[in-house]
Amino acid sequence: MIVLKLGGSLGKAEMLRPWLDLLVAAKGRVVVVPGGGAFADRVRDEQHRLGFSDRAAHRMALLAMEQYAQILADWQPGLALCADLDEMSDALGRSAVPVWLPSRMALADRDIAESWDITSDSLAAWLARRIRARRLVLVKSMPAPAALDPEELAEIGAVDRAFPAFFRAADVALDWIGPGDEARLAALIAA
Repeated sequence: MIVLKLGGSLGKAEMLRPWLDLLVAAKGRVVVVPGGGAFADRVRDEQHRLGFSDRAAHRMALLAMEQYAQILADWQPGLALCADLDEMSDALGRSAVPVWLPSRMALADRDIAESWDITSDSLAAWLARRIRARRLVLVKSMPAPAALDPEELAEIGAVDRAFPAFFRAADVALDWIGPGDEARLAALIAA
């Protein structure tokens, strides 16, 4: 099983639909974690403007991920919106590709801090641990960094600050897919 985090920043790029077509070919092998994209950016902007708490911002950012998930499922009917493990299992059984709606599961786990230190990257690693995935694939709008060391990725801001700890706990292989890496993604999900 692969957990694939589909970056919200890809929503700004014309390449999003081809990525979705690739994912549908991975029926039974991939669970998609949506990023927050422009929806999460808006939460950040409004938190700065209005001054509400990180707790509220975290909860709103989870909903931002769910908004992005709605777009993905709308554009690609082979994707199925799933709020929990049972729904994911059902979707996989129907040869659909689950797209995770994270609010219910993430808010139920007290180990997930309600702060900007945890974004969809860490939540993807958290989910990979929960479903015992073997691989975590981060699909982002930026090219792969030279090294995929989780601490270095967090240090340069390519992933959130909590990602290294969540990644270590997940005990999965890590891949980074950036622009132009469609063939490599296709090979990963076909393997």
